[in-house]
Amino acid sequence: MVELLIVAVTIYFILKVYISVMQIGYISEQKNLKAVLMPKDKYKKSALYAITSQRLSILDSIIEYIMFIFWIKFGLVWLDTLIADDIVGILKAVYFVLSFLLFNYIITLPLSIYKTFVVDKKYGFSNITPTLFLLDELKGLALTIIIGGGVVAGVAYIISSSTLWWLYSFVFILVIIVAINALYPTIMSIMYNKFEPLKDKILNDKIISLLQSVNFKSSGVFQVDASKRDSRLNAYFGGLGKTKRVVLFDTLIEKLSHDELIAVLGHELGHFKNRDILKNIVMMAGILFVIFAIVGNIPQSFFNSLSLFKESSTIITIFLLISSFISFFMMPLLSFVSRQNEYAADRFGADVGGASNLVSALLKLVEENLSFPKSHSLFILFYYSHPPLIKRLQALGYDIDTEGVVED
Repeated sequence: MVELLIVAVTIYFILKVYISVMQIGYISEQKNLKAVLMPKDKYKKSALYAITSQRLSILDSIIEYIMFIFWIKFGLVWLDTLIADDIVGILKAVYFVLSFLLFNYIITLPLSIYKTFVVDKKYGFSNITPTLFLLDELKGLALTIIIGGGVVAGVAYIISSSTLWWLYSFVFILVIIVAINALYPTIMSIMYNKFEPLKDKILNDKIISLLQSVNFKSSGVFQVDASKRDSRLNAYFGGLGKTKRVVLFDTLIEKLSHDELIAVLGHELGHFKNRDILKNIVMMAGILFVIFAIVGNIPQSFFNSLSLFKESSTIITIFLLISSFISFFMMPLLSFVSRQNEYAADRFGADVGGASNLVSALLKLVEENLSFPKSHSLFILFYYSHPPLIKRLQALGYDIDTEGVVED
């Protein structure tokens, strides 16, 4: 069974690399054709950024594959020997899994540093300082140890308590994910950014009026100092229930007009009206259920072939090792559903904010974020949670060839 898993993961690795190679080849051809949606210089610059990103993705896939083979062949046994014999049960699971995560983090950290301080700096995105980067990483490690350790302990306890551990663990993890989504905007995110009420009172009143028109209850409208790390534009609705809040990046406020911002927020409200958040939670739950069901039914012989005991520490680690592999093959379906949701949200945003304003905002977003507007069909199939921007604009009535502005 171990050999079969290695074959499956090898296919996964080859497919990921193949998709990236196809994307690189496609963009390399398209960048020399007529520029669309942005000036020629930014069109080529965005193409080069996309190509560089895919080359880094290939390197990341290679590292992921090598690490998988390392862990399966001898890494897990090696890690097991490092833990003292008197550390057992839940405590061993916490030590084992956190050590596994820390080792992987150390291996992938150089690539993260290179992308942040070399690639993103070169293309004008990264504003982060080495000190701030270090603080962010330390905060992330602290959260992993505290929250991750607690989650591992909870799952380890469930494994030791029931033969249906995989089903109860699925429910436990799902509850944790929903709780984190609810708490992140008000508790966890403030560890990284400064949130403050929107300073532009006129814009704030317009947003409040928009929210009231669709009966969206939130805890407020906030701006966040995202520019201290990155110059890209973004906005989001965070939280669940009473924790819901509207968050605008300071970079977005600087670049978009009031009307464009209202149209963008109208798009986000479209997700709320269409209950897309609930749909996403259901789809995520489906993926989790499948992964837990597979891991929960791995036979004892599989662990014997790895020279490991079938216990909470090794079960949880195997779950982490294969979760991205299983999720990848579900991505085409999930991405397809997500793209349809985005079209519906665009229609809602156009209705409440004006199609021309939404088109204008999207054109600014693609240019400022250097988002190359064309992609290989296979790349779109697996990775595009949003429709290609050209298709989104066409659906809003924008003529790509004449660059005609839609009429509201």
